Amino acid sequence: MTMTEERTAAVGKVRRLNRPDPAARSRGGQRFLLVGLVLASMYSLFPVWWLIVASTKDRTGLYQSNGLWFSGGWHLWDNLHQLFTYDDGIFLRWTANSFLYAGVGSLGGTLLALATGYGLARFQFPGRSLVFACVVGSFLIPIALLTLPLYLLFSEIGLVDTPWAMLVPCLINPFSVYLAKVYTEATVPYELLEAARIDGAGELRIFFSIVLRMMTTGGATVFLLAFVNTWNAFFLPLTVLRGEENWTLNLGLYNWSGKRLESGVDLTSLVLTGALLSIVPMAIMMVAMRRYWRTGVTLGALK
Repeated sequence: MTMTEERTAAVGKVRRLNRPDPAARSRGGQRFLLVGLVLASMYSLFPVWWLIVASTKDRTGLYQSNGLWFSGGWHLWDNLHQLFTYDDGIFLRWTANSFLYAGVGSLGGTLLALATGYGLARFQFPGRSLVFACVVGSFLIPIALLTLPLYLLFSEIGLVDTPWAMLVPCLINPFSVYLAKVYTEATVPYELLEAARIDGAGELRIFFSIVLRMMTTGGATVFLLAFVNTWNAFFLPLTVLRGEENWTLNLGLYNWSGKRLESGVDLTSLVLTGALLSIVPMAIMMVAMRRYWRTGVTLGALK
């Protein structure tokens, strides 16, 4: 072997030795991702931990102990008892109202959104592009901007301070329509619809018997987003609901938090305990909808 060939072979070995290992790079990226996920989880769970700790304290422990750790006593059960019995159990009424507005309103809004999205995705009619453009353009309008027009409209037809003032706006959600249209285009083939029409099925039967079954995953996503949005709504119920018997859970807790300034009554412990309970339904809803996300992907598969 000549001197030139030996130098070339040596350089090749050095280059091969200095080449980074793909597996090492992959492990480094996984560690970086894991650290980022841990930090994001801690950031997200920190307010929940604070609520749990604060709900176990009485008024003295709430103001005189460490805010991030438990005090000497355990007053969670006392706080829950006071929460459920204060003002003749109005907290339970607010919880029932929130379930009514978020559950019924989101269910009806999901059905309308799926039907509208299916119509925009699989039917040809004049003005279809214009309608879809209006749906997308409505994303630019803030929800708070529509609250005052809704209040004026509901005042004219006598719906202010009634459950309908919350249920009617929940039925219309342009973003849910957009999600339903996109999901319909991805999961509902034209061939299946044409086969059903050839077999003599009507449009309503096709929608309820075929389309809804294939859009389980999309429907679960639309329902969950609408439920969380309605459950956390504040500005709309603050505007259209007057009597406390129709208030939502968030609006009622907000009223309790202001009583310290108005009447000198400190209900901070009850507010924090109620806030902790208010996140439980959303956590349960997330776990309950998980099975639809796991199995719904294969519902629309064609052999």
